[in-house]
Amino acid sequence: MAMFDPLGALTDAFTSFLFGKVETTRLPVRTSTGQAQAVYLPTAAPGLGDSGVIIGREVYSGKGYIYDPFQLYGQQLPAPHWLVLGESGNGKSALEKTYVLRQLRFRDRQVVVLDAQGEDGVGEWNLIAEELGITPIRLDPTAALNGGIRLNPLDPSITTTGQLALLRTIIEVAMGHGLDERAGFALKVAHSTVLNEFGTPEGAEGTDGTGGNGSLTTRQPVLTDIVEQLRHPEPEAAEAMNVDIDDVRAWGLDVALVLDRLVDGDLRGMFDGPTSAGIDLDAPLIVFDLSHIDRNSIAMPILMAIVGVWLEHTWIRPDRKKRIFLVEEAWHIINSPFVAQLFQRLLKFGRRLGLSFVAVVHHLSDVVDGAAAREAAAILKMASTRTIYAQKADEARATGRVLGLPRWAVEIIPTLTPGIAVWDVNGNVQVVKHLITEAERPLVYTDRAMTEASSTVSDEARAIERAADAEAEARAEAMAMERQLRDESSETVA
Repeated sequence: MAMFDPLGALTDAFTSFLFGKVETTRLPVRTSTGQAQAVYLPTAAPGLGDSGVIIGREVYSGKGYIYDPFQLYGQQLPAPHWLVLGESGNGKSALEKTYVLRQLRFRDRQVVVLDAQGEDGVGEWNLIAEELGITPIRLDPTAALNGGIRLNPLDPSITTTGQLALLRTIIEVAMGHGLDERAGFALKVAHSTVLNEFGTPEGAEGTDGTGGNGSLTTRQPVLTDIVEQLRHPEPEAAEAMNVDIDDVRAWGLDVALVLDRLVDGDLRGMFDGPTSAGIDLDAPLIVFDLSHIDRNSIAMPILMAIVGVWLEHTWIRPDRKKRIFLVEEAWHIINSPFVAQLFQRLLKFGRRLGLSFVAVVHHLSDVVDGAAAREAAAILKMASTRTIYAQKADEARATGRVLGLPRWAVEIIPTLTPGIAVWDVNGNVQVVKHLITEAERPLVYTDRAMTEASSTVSDEARAIERAADAEAEARAEAMAMERQLRDESSETVA
């Protein structure tokens, strides 16, 4: 209790007598929070700027959330690559699709999608492709035998070095280990012999319509030619290394057996012929439909390797276009050391040419606990943007440790409702509600098999979504208030 100050009281009385009372007594004012917010202005974390693609709104402040890796690269982002995590049914697919649709409104954007999800007999990107007048490149072993799409690993548009690297990757993925020196020599000899017979790729000698040996090129070399050369190597190849021809044939036997699977095995028809005509690499959207391929078979990483190298040598060009390479079920890439190394090189190379790689993964444990843990860590390190949807508590904690998320973000990940995610853009961590327009909704809604409607969302589903939004907002406000009280209490203790 403060002590009475007689001198101060006497001074105040004398001053009031001479000059009148200086201070006035005001009655208390009652107001609402809606009116008081004009006096006590709220504060929120800074956004990412106002240039780019609108994602939605930041949950705590309600302000718009805008993101574009090409606009942020070099200033707020060291790399334009993006990792999307979360369990099924929480909105990853809707985010990817609206993001691509909104990016394509810019004239200098081009997108390639590896669509590994199937629905109604087609890939889930089929609706968007139809809306944009695009025909997906559907890789299907059964359809390939009847005039379906083919991609030729020996396409002349791929350089000699790229062809040989692709052949090695295919074989190493299928065998599960690297090629030894002898098998690698047999493959190199077979490849060189085929190129000399049929002509060299574009960009090398002999691009005037003749082969490297001056002979007229009549068709593209194909994998069957490589298999045939491995089975029957030329005597000159053995003489050049001073080895026996039977040794060269034995060295290439396992390689020939692996490639024979693409020629006459369960993957026949897709890669054992010239590249199909009509594949438009200048289209704004290119969709590779992999939905007819068994995602758990060795076929998927082989496909990823072939498509990755084919794109590297035919699609990525120094033409100032900004390109987005979106891969669904990306753990098929990162779980294979050889494919992961290929895509790691693609990411480093593409960064100089305006490529943003978007990897979509259900669980981070699928990646970091896989056979390619070292390569996976390198790819994750290059992803400066991470979006995490709802996960179980133990998975969220593991994700937080690997990605270095703040504790408060890890704690709320298990409580997130569909459509809301934690965004970490090079350390700028915010909680964002993804917004979908009415025009986009029929194109991005991918649970048609579970509903009676084929392309629209039922009134019941919309009501559930509105209720989820209201619940999410209430939860966000409660969590924000809890964080504020926690901060105030810590300041009081300090």
